[in-house]
Amino acid sequence: MCIYAASITRFLALSVELRNVDKVVDGMVHIHPVNLLLQDREFNVLLGATLSGKTTLLRLMAGLEKPSSGEVLFSGKNVTGVSVQKRNIAMVYQEFINYPNFSVFDNIASPLRVAGKKPDQIKQEVGEIAELLRLSEFLDRDIASLSGGQQQRIALARALVKRASLVLLDEPLANLDYKLREQLREELPRLFVASGSTVVYATSEPEEALMLGGHIAMLHEGKVVQYGKTTDIYRRPGNLESARIFSHPPINVTTIVKSSGVIAIPGVTEWQCPEVFRDRPDGEYLLGIRPHHLSLTSPERDARLVTISGTVQLAEISGSVSLVHMRINGNDWISESGGIHPHSIGESIKVYMHLDGCLYFDRDGTAIY
Repeated sequence: MCIYAASITRFLALSVELRNVDKVVDGMVHIHPVNLLLQDREFNVLLGATLSGKTTLLRLMAGLEKPSSGEVLFSGKNVTGVSVQKRNIAMVYQEFINYPNFSVFDNIASPLRVAGKKPDQIKQEVGEIAELLRLSEFLDRDIASLSGGQQQRIALARALVKRASLVLLDEPLANLDYKLREQLREELPRLFVASGSTVVYATSEPEEALMLGGHIAMLHEGKVVQYGKTTDIYRRPGNLESARIFSHPPINVTTIVKSSGVIAIPGVTEWQCPEVFRDRPDGEYLLGIRPHHLSLTSPERDARLVTISGTVQLAEISGSVSLVHMRINGNDWISESGGIHPHSIGESIKVYMHLDGCLYFDRDGTAIY
């Protein structure tokens, strides 16, 4: 798998900056003003739900759309009015785009021919990337005879072989089978970083974002609500919206009350105030707890657990993981635990909340650390 990456020649690094960029269409705001700097040779992830603005941001970077205001800069140069044909970019969409009358080989080779590469060099580079993406046996095939997943791999291969300064990927693995998707999630960051490309990868899946690593921009309703190192934002989201975006299954959120050194979920449970609340006034705050920090089994004598009682609404068993939806004091909660834990609808249940996994927020959603 490293043959192609090892053969890549690095080119001039490219940083991408969006400077007060917005996009308004027929009076509707698609992208609120964004200031974002993506460093050269970084793997950057755009994470957000459908219609959060991921694709629009990619198209603004590509030059497929112009911002309503603001500037797009490549390595400090304003390219806002530069056409997509004059930007050294490659883009892959969830819905693949290939040349239907070309063979697999010719589809992958097309950017190399445009660049004036010699036939022997084209053959070598196409062969290397085809091996990486398990397309070698299909190179002579007519593309129309291949499956959707195979055609998506061809689109990825064409983007890789182009060696563009900026590679934009819009949920490119969504149509692939599970095994290949998991493999490429591990391989793509290393491959693109080795190429010297700056990569922007859009996804709606928090687990995929974590696997890809690098840096991440959290999008919600056309706003970038946080940007930083992926693992840092996952562990310490700056606001409740980031925590919600970066949690699957959905994070549990409830009101808590601080009073006289104690934190309480009214009518449910209470525990001693953590250090972050030492100098904060009594009153209401918000608690976020990810489902995997709500256990169905309790380790013995663990002082960092509190017990919560609820009523089962639904129990889902997925492989070796159990998801239990429950009603707790009028709120809907989800618990995620390893193992098979069947429960009946309406059953009373106890779950154990790991205090070390608690995320605390002010009433306006600002994180407390």
